[in-house]
Amino acid sequence: MYIARLLYPVRVLGPGRRVGIWFAGCSRRCRGCSNPELWERDPRFLTDRETVLRMIAAVREISPVDGFTLTGGDPFEQPEALRELLPALREISPDILAYTGYRISELRRRGYQDILDRITVLIDGSYREERNTGCFLRGSDNQEIHILDRSRASFYGEYLRNGRNEVQNFRTRDGFISVGIHRPEYPRELREALRTRGVTIGNPAAEESAAGRKPHSDNTKD
Repeated sequence: MYIARLLYPVRVLGPGRRVGIWFAGCSRRCRGCSNPELWERDPRFLTDRETVLRMIAAVREISPVDGFTLTGGDPFEQPEALRELLPALREISPDILAYTGYRISELRRRGYQDILDRITVLIDGSYREERNTGCFLRGSDNQEIHILDRSRASFYGEYLRNGRNEVQNFRTRDGFISVGIHRPEYPRELREALRTRGVTIGNPAAEESAAGRKPHSDNTKD
């Protein structure tokens, strides 16, 4: 399985103190994607179930885990990895929230109902940059939230009614990772804020050149 990162405590992609698991690999390549570095299944992300569970066990030794959030990349482009991981994750917490660019109807047609049966909440649909309107937990308003575990319907209903999008920044060995539902203006605002402090991200000349080119289209159908 290809897992790019595990972060804890993630508080902005579901209720409580969660372990966020970022899968590597996504064929959709949506324009404006917040994690384009996870489109490819980079060999350095190759791992196994036991390694992932050891990392989660190390977290649990020092702090409780209230749930898991699976994102990426797209977790459903690795269905066998989900089949390996989900039973063990549910033994730790039955609260599992997953993001996917596929519609739930397509997942069912593909024979993934057994995976869906182990997920509490599914947020489905391709990211559409032009439809990023600040909806809670959703990157764009075409995406839908499905509460699959009826026993958690009341809890999640209250959480969704009262929630608002926030951003968390995690420090890593390579720098910082910003987690959460970002507004389309966020990357530009971040670059401008850093520039006022004398920090430049990337190649300014390349950035200006890219700004003058027409962005590529996302032809993915919902």
